[in-house]
Amino acid sequence: MFGIRFVKTQPTVHLMQFRGGKVVREGAGQSFFYYAPTTTLVAVPVASRDRPFILELVTADFQAVTVQGQVTYRVKDPRRTAAMMDFSLGKGLKYVSEDPKRLDDRVAMQVEVIVQRGVQGLDLKTALRSAAAIAHACEGELARQAEIAALGLEILGVSIIAIKPTPDIGRALEAEAREANLKGADDAIYKRRMSSVENERSIRQNELDTDIAVEQKKRQIREAQMEAKAMLMRRENELRSEQMTADTSLETARTDLVEKQAANSRSLAEAEAHRVAAVMQALEKADPRIVQALAASGMHPGQLIAQAFGGIAEKAERIGQLNVTPELLHGLLAGSASDATGGVSRERRN
Repeated sequence: MFGIRFVKTQPTVHLMQFRGGKVVREGAGQSFFYYAPTTTLVAVPVASRDRPFILELVTADFQAVTVQGQVTYRVKDPRRTAAMMDFSLGKGLKYVSEDPKRLDDRVAMQVEVIVQRGVQGLDLKTALRSAAAIAHACEGELARQAEIAALGLEILGVSIIAIKPTPDIGRALEAEAREANLKGADDAIYKRRMSSVENERSIRQNELDTDIAVEQKKRQIREAQMEAKAMLMRRENELRSEQMTADTSLETARTDLVEKQAANSRSLAEAEAHRVAAVMQALEKADPRIVQALAASGMHPGQLIAQAFGGIAEKAERIGQLNVTPELLHGLLAGSASDATGGVSRERRN
């Protein structure tokens, strides 16, 4: 009534009251009465807003891709936003222009330019794997855009949901990836078989090495045994040689001893012969009777009797008759036996 009205906004709406071209009241979540004929209301939403986008772009290798993503932003400086775009309210507290709707489009346009520049610098396969990198680069570059700063906006985040090629290219890439995966599987099987063959060969090589080591050890043992036998044979030969040398030395010593004994015997025989010759030479010059007397000295009575009978026999032609009775012989023999016994006893006593 009389042009006085009431307005109430949400806490996520920054409300400004203009009167005479000047802001007389502003803030988020305001509620007040105002005089409509002389008041202009400007409502700028300050809550975060999501703007999805779908872009048809071309990569560096001239392949078409579809980029699907979303940008999140909010109005940081409502006065600057209201100065750049019309957020005034009219009858029924509705916006009098389309600027509030075009704000999303202006942000999306900036995002499209940045994303397009990022995708066009990559080939297809790299672009398909670079969604996160493109989103991060777009977020940083978008925050530095002059238009975003002039509008008083704050970029909260940019996300790339998907980068998809055309269906034909997608099937080709799938086929290529499938073939690569199959080849990888074949390579894995081949490597596994090669590894198995290598392991088997290593096992066989180890077995051969073990056999060779065993044979070498056996050969070393045989060589050691042969060497020991050779040393034993050499030792036996040395002992045999030493024994032969000792035997030879002994035989030589024996030969020398025999020769010396023979020489001594010859010397003794020669000396004895010389003595006997000297004695015989002396006896040849002596009187036979003196020799007989000397020979008879020390004889036993029986020997003297036998010598006497021998003398009688030599002079038998001169003896006429000689009677020798058994009693005489018995008496002579008994006397000679007693004398001989007495002489032996005397020799034993002596």
